[in-house]
Amino acid sequence: MSAISCWNGHKVMNAPVLPPPLPHRHLLAYAAPALALAMPTLPVYVFLPAYYAQTVGLGLAATGAALMLARVFDVVTDPVVGYLSDRVPTRWGQRKPWMVLGGMIAAPALIALVSPPPGAGQMYLALWSLLLSLGWTLIAVPYTAWGADLSRDQRERTRITGWREGGMVAGILLAGLLPVLLEAFGADQVEPMQAIAWLALMLGGVTLATLVWMVPEARPDRNQTSPRPPLRPWHSILSLWNNGPFMRLLIAWGINGLANGLPAATFLLYLDHGLQTDEMTRNGLLFAYFLAAILALPLWAAAAARWGKPRSWSAAMAVAVLAFAVVPFLAPGDDLAFLVICLLTGAALGADLALPPAMQADVVDFDTWRTGERRAGIYFSLWSMASKLSLALAVGLGLPLLEALGFTPSIEDGPDPVWPLLAIYAGLPVVLKTAAIVLIWHHPLTPRRHRAIVSRLIRRQPHRPGQGSASADQ
Repeated sequence: MSAISCWNGHKVMNAPVLPPPLPHRHLLAYAAPALALAMPTLPVYVFLPAYYAQTVGLGLAATGAALMLARVFDVVTDPVVGYLSDRVPTRWGQRKPWMVLGGMIAAPALIALVSPPPGAGQMYLALWSLLLSLGWTLIAVPYTAWGADLSRDQRERTRITGWREGGMVAGILLAGLLPVLLEAFGADQVEPMQAIAWLALMLGGVTLATLVWMVPEARPDRNQTSPRPPLRPWHSILSLWNNGPFMRLLIAWGINGLANGLPAATFLLYLDHGLQTDEMTRNGLLFAYFLAAILALPLWAAAAARWGKPRSWSAAMAVAVLAFAVVPFLAPGDDLAFLVICLLTGAALGADLALPPAMQADVVDFDTWRTGERRAGIYFSLWSMASKLSLALAVGLGLPLLEALGFTPSIEDGPDPVWPLLAIYAGLPVVLKTAAIVLIWHHPLTPRRHRAIVSRLIRRQPHRPGQGSASADQ
C-alpha cells in the first residue's frame, strides 16, 4: 500500500473531464440480466441445503460436504474465466461470448438440481452444483467486469452497481414471493423451487439477448497507458497480491461473505427450531428481508456520495452486527421482533451488494495506474472466488459444525439444543462482521486519491474521438 500513500500532502489535480452518464436505456439493459441471474440464489443457497439434507435424506454432513466440494473446485475456474475475458477478445466482443456460454451450461444444471430423480445422492448434488457454479462464473465474472469498464467515475460506478445489484435483489425478491403465491394454491416444497428455476431461465434468455444486442462494450485500453508488455497469466495473478488496497478490500469482502453465508445456510433451520414459525410466516420474513435490501439501495448510494463508500459500508455492517446480537434473546413466537431484525439486516445487505463492487472497480483503476494494463476481468474473478469460497465454508463448515455440536433437524427424536444454532446463525456473524469493519474503515483508496488516479490515467491515454459512447462516465 506504499504506492498509494504518495498522494498524502499533495494537492489533487482538477477533476478529470469525463463523458456524460450512461444512457438510461443502456443502464436498464445492462442491469436487467441481474434479475434472472439472482433468482436461483434463493433456492440454491437457502432452500437446497435443507431440502437435500431433510427431504432427499442426505443428512447435514453429506449435504455440506457435497456443496463445499463443488464450490471449492469451482473457485479454480474464476481466475481462468477472468483472464480469458480480459485476454481473448472475439469478433462478438470481449465479455459477451463468455456470458452466453455460461447461460447454456447453467440452465440444464439448475433444472437438474431442483428436480432430483429418486435415489439422487451426494455425487448427484456435487456434480450438478459444480456445473451450475461453472455456468454462473462464466456469466458473472465478465458481467461484473463489464460494469467496471463502463465508467471510471466513483459516483457513476455506484449508480451502475446500484442498478445491477438492485436488479439482483429484485430477482431474489421475486423468488421469495413465488413460494408465497404457490403455497396459497397448495404447492408442495419442490414446486416453488422448480417454478423459480423455469422463470429464471425464461427471463434470463430474454434479458441476456437484449444486453448482448443493445449495450456496446467499452474499448479495452490495456497497453495503451504503458509501453510495458502484458504480464503472463501466472504473473498476472501473482501481481495482484502487491495491490494493497485490493487485498484489504478482498479480505474484508471474504470475511463479510462468510458472515452472510452462515445465516443464509441456517436461516430455515433457525425459523423451524428457534422461532418455530409456520410456512407463511417464514416466507413473509424472507420477503421483508429482501424488500428492505432493495429499498435501502438509494439510501446507501446517497450515504456513499456524502461520506464515502468505505465508511458507509462499515456503517451498514455495524447495523447488521447490532441486529444479530439481539437474536439469542428471542424466544419461540417472537416473530414481530425478528421481523425488525430481518428489516435491519436486509437494509445492510443492500450496502453489501452495491458498495463493495463499486470500490472494487476503483481498485482496478489503481492497478491500471501501476501496471499500465486494464485487468477488470481477473480482479472480479478473484472477487467472485472470494464470494464462492465464503459460501463454501458457510455450508461446508457451518452445517457439519451444527451436527458436531449436537444439533440435528429431526423432530422425531425430540427437541434439539438450540444454542449451537444460535452460535452459528447469529454469534459467528457478529464476530466476523466486526473484523470486516476494522479492515475497511480506514481503506486507503479515498475518493480524493481515486480522482487523482483517474486524472493521470486520462492524461496517459491517447484521445479517441467518440470514445465516450461506449464507456460513459459522468
